[in-house]
Amino acid sequence: MSKPRHFLSMLDFSREEILQVLELAKTMKSGGYSSGDMPMKGKTLAMIFQKPSLRTRVSFETGMTKLGGHAVYLAPTDISLGKRETTEDIALVLSRYVDIIMARVFGHDIVVDLAKHATVPIINGLSDYEHPCQILADFQTIVERKGRLDGIKCCFICDGNNVAHSLMFGAARVGMHMTIITPPGHEPKEQVTKQATEIGRETGSVIAVSNDLAAASGADVVYTDVWASMGQEDEAEDRRKKFTNYRIDAETMNIAAPECVVLHCLPAHYGEEIDYDTSRLPNAAIFDQAENRMHAQNALMVFLTK
Repeated sequence: MSKPRHFLSMLDFSREEILQVLELAKTMKSGGYSSGDMPMKGKTLAMIFQKPSLRTRVSFETGMTKLGGHAVYLAPTDISLGKRETTEDIALVLSRYVDIIMARVFGHDIVVDLAKHATVPIINGLSDYEHPCQILADFQTIVERKGRLDGIKCCFICDGNNVAHSLMFGAARVGMHMTIITPPGHEPKEQVTKQATEIGRETGSVIAVSNDLAAASGADVVYTDVWASMGQEDEAEDRRKKFTNYRIDAETMNIAAPECVVLHCLPAHYGEEIDYDTSRLPNAAIFDQAENRMHAQNALMVFLTK
């Protein structure tokens, strides 16, 4: 039996594979996909959640239904990963029941451990290190608005978090320029920056990290996220002080390129990382981006199970 393909990181796919998934997502969104039957008919997706989520649960569950399959939601109380039962045993048991597993977890080591033991594909629905499903949706949205990824200048104005890591890896793979703009002390992990930069040299992608909002000058895409992610609630007040000058608002849009696209992976805290008026500009693609979670993930599931 051949080993299954997993999607734990943007680095798990080549440039060609990322573009292939995005092209399939585009076709699915337009209603032009045809495979003689629903591609996930008779298949089951297990969804493991350590962290709750609106978009991740609904996009995967609805997507699986649209593809003719079935999704099983496993709440934190249903599976206490590594506590009531080992991650290895959970992976082995679920592999006997389902065709694909998505896990939204705290530690990245959990999805790595699941993939080590599972005999079906594992999808990283979010970990503390990467959020690759989000980036597939982001890239689909950028292509819809800009027509391409290569050569596009994107600036992520926030924390050097899991989204930043996946953006850097993904941009390096596809030849997009990525600058992470963050307060001192909140930069992405050095190893991520180093690895993405090395990959970028081969694809023409320029990867940069800056503490100066002026680095967003001429940006084709500006992107933000909440200042304090789930599990960082005790840091929220301190982060508000540090991040107050790192937001997307009219001032930021004035230095970005004309027709600059605005992205946010949601949920949004209006008045903090982005102001409401900017989020509703014609160039804001935030809700296209949210919708594209489903289309990109549908394409991903078909790709991994074909």
